[in-house]
Amino acid sequence: MRVLVTGGSGFIGTNLVASLVAKGHALLSVDRKQPKCASHAPVFKQLDILDGAAVQTIVADFEPSHICHLAARTDLLGKSPKDYEANTTGTVNVMEAARKTKSVRRVLFASSRFVCRTDYIPKHDFDYCPHTPYGESKIAMEKAILSATDLPFSWCIVRPTSIWGPWFDEPYKTFFLSIQRDRYMHPGCLHIYKSFGYVGNTIFQMEKMLQADDGLVHKKLFYLADYEPIDVRAWANEIQQQMMSGKIRSVPVPFLMAIARVGDVLKLFGWSRFPLTSFRLNNLLCPMVYNLEPAKQIVGPLPFSMQAGVQQTVQWLNAEKTERDGVQLSPKNQLG
Repeated sequence: MRVLVTGGSGFIGTNLVASLVAKGHALLSVDRKQPKCASHAPVFKQLDILDGAAVQTIVADFEPSHICHLAARTDLLGKSPKDYEANTTGTVNVMEAARKTKSVRRVLFASSRFVCRTDYIPKHDFDYCPHTPYGESKIAMEKAILSATDLPFSWCIVRPTSIWGPWFDEPYKTFFLSIQRDRYMHPGCLHIYKSFGYVGNTIFQMEKMLQADDGLVHKKLFYLADYEPIDVRAWANEIQQQMMSGKIRSVPVPFLMAIARVGDVLKLFGWSRFPLTSFRLNNLLCPMVYNLEPAKQIVGPLPFSMQAGVQQTVQWLNAEKTERDGVQLSPKNQLG
């Protein structure tokens, strides 16, 4: 493949670029920001996807066979969908540049599970129920793709669920570090099941979908996550064991609700980094299970177990901490 990755300096993008480079594919990574990983500099060009002319020039010059469009604004801080122009206008710019470039055979568009709120069960793939401006912007993105006519390439839309692993940031990096610092408190004895995804599995799924036959993926939508829902308590226990931190504590749900209300008040005063708010607690308590069978039929078995994913993530956190200030997270997961 000859692959153009937009958003290649982001969390999932960084992992995808590393994998594609390792497999020997011709690659160009574009992003507004410089790469997180310095070794990606030789395959990187700075680009703002809101600059339609620049997008057209770069796509035409590189002549990709495949495009993986990951570039997006993904935080939840925007006040309206207009704050997420990268997700709407940016996607149209990429789509139109691909339309005009004859070499393009497949485009994978990354959307989000936030097109529906966590507790809503959609009646079909395009039954929307957003609860954030970010989710609304991703709906507008999907509708723009679906309404495009006569696209000369095959395409699919993927919705990564909640993805974690090396190069991540909030909220799941905070989750790992809160366990490492003995600050995570699990709600009671609840077993909460979530369709989360280790990033190594997510990029494996993306690569398979880039290469699948047109008839299997064209104009279709796929959720991306590990096939088996994760038990949040079991996941937390695995992280605790890998980090050799204190035993996970269980606390009554009403106690967590009280802490979350404190977080809500602090957020009103501009402190957005408090670890728990009612929004985050509700997301934690709500089961979140998606149908991964369509992705499984195309991709097949995934390469990483939850345990292996946790081990690699802790190793990355350990290396990041060591590089930053020479302090290791735990002796159990030293890089050798």
